[in-house]
Amino acid sequence: MLEFLNVFFIVFHTGFTLFNLFGWIWKKTRLANLITLSLTAFSWSVLGIWYGFGYCPCTDWHWQVRWELGLRDMPHSYLTFLIRELTGLQLNPQLVDITALVIFGAVFILSIVLNIRDYRKRKEN
Repeated sequence: MLEFLNVFFIVFHTGFTLFNLFGWIWKKTRLANLITLSLTAFSWSVLGIWYGFGYCPCTDWHWQVRWELGLRDMPHSYLTFLIRELTGLQLNPQLVDITALVIFGAVFILSIVLNIRDYRKRKEN
């Protein structure tokens, strides 16, 4: 079961991250993208008050599964982990976090702007 959960979290969390990055592209997924981006912002900032800025429940649960599997060399950031797993590169965690925050901010603003534009167009028609 733990192996299944490990694979599940890799697939789900990576898919969630990719949807956050690219879900704004298609008009039909823009509202859902804004919702997932808002949930991510809430987790990173509001839950971050108690658990540390950038807190993600998916990462927390995934790390607990990996701990039970005996995999204990886990970085703080899921993105640092994903980059290491996919490429073998051990990037500076601060650089990964700053890059993620900048890209997230840009995508979040883009999603908000596009959702407002879509809403106004629907209202006009």
